[in-house]
Amino acid sequence: KLPCSLTTLTLALGTSTLLLACSPGQIKQTKSIKIDGSSTVYPITETIVKNYNAQSPSDIDVTVNFSGTGGGFRKFCAGETDINNASRPILKAEMEVCKQNNISYLELPVAFDALTVVVNPQNTWAHDITVAELKKIWEPEAQGKITTWNQIRASWPKQPINLYGPGKDSGTYDYFTAAIVGKEGASRTDYQASEDDEILEQAIINDPNGLGYFGYAYYQKKLEALKALAVDNQKGSGPIMPSQNATEAEKYRPLSRPLFIYVNAVALQNNPAMNDFLDFYMQKASQVVENVGYIPFDFDDYTKLYRNFHKTKVGTVFGGKSEFDLTLDEVLIKRAEY
Repeated sequence: KLPCSLTTLTLALGTSTLLLACSPGQIKQTKSIKIDGSSTVYPITETIVKNYNAQSPSDIDVTVNFSGTGGGFRKFCAGETDINNASRPILKAEMEVCKQNNISYLELPVAFDALTVVVNPQNTWAHDITVAELKKIWEPEAQGKITTWNQIRASWPKQPINLYGPGKDSGTYDYFTAAIVGKEGASRTDYQASEDDEILEQAIINDPNGLGYFGYAYYQKKLEALKALAVDNQKGSGPIMPSQNATEAEKYRPLSRPLFIYVNAVALQNNPAMNDFLDFYMQKASQVVENVGYIPFDFDDYTKLYRNFHKTKVGTVFGGKSEFDLTLDEVLIKRAEY
């Protein structure tokens, strides 16, 4: 809603800084806003896009798809999309590609997620799992070797363990491997992989010996058909169930994480519809995030994020990697202090 003449963005390109401003005569109105990226964030943005398109002028076309956080960043850093949904911060390699292509971006946290480990309800033996056991299952060394439940915990039955998880373009894959295995992208590969969380859901629903992981909202949609495992990080708190309650989620470490949208700063500058859409996004985010099944920030925090991002330097506050012990407030403080 802010005209370009009233907005000044500071675009950090490498070590140099460029101030952009334009007059009303320079405004280029475009008729589309293209969004891609994370399947985890997709339900939030999809709902907001549907609501926005229902009340916006007919000549403004906002579309949202998902190809995974990594797949989305490839498009975003090539200038093919305007907004990227992301279930982890932008990585150093992606930052470099964006820099090479002169793509400057604004990083907006929109929700918190409790990344959920699930099994089939017919699984009567597993109710909780430790971080060490998850690592034993998913580390590269487990491939072809850890194939039965009793190899994870001796009291569990000698039945096959069938694994389901995100593909390599998924931010959830990146985050989980870094948090659990200790190195981003370090994972066994002999599992059914998909960037579509609904495919993973259905596979575990059909497999009594299945185990997989994805965003909490996808578990929330199938509460009767899936069973979540409490996760014990072995730091004295015991097994903690994933939860939509912010206080509980902050104890659910290292699998609690912020979710983001990344906005192309030049597209924002050149397209007044982008301001209108992002204003709408932040106004609706708190309620939509809660309805979808994630953990929202307070309504006032979304208002502050929207008001402040016009005067915030572009770039990321995360240095090209995920952090695993942040609270909701700490994420907002990092963004506000940048």
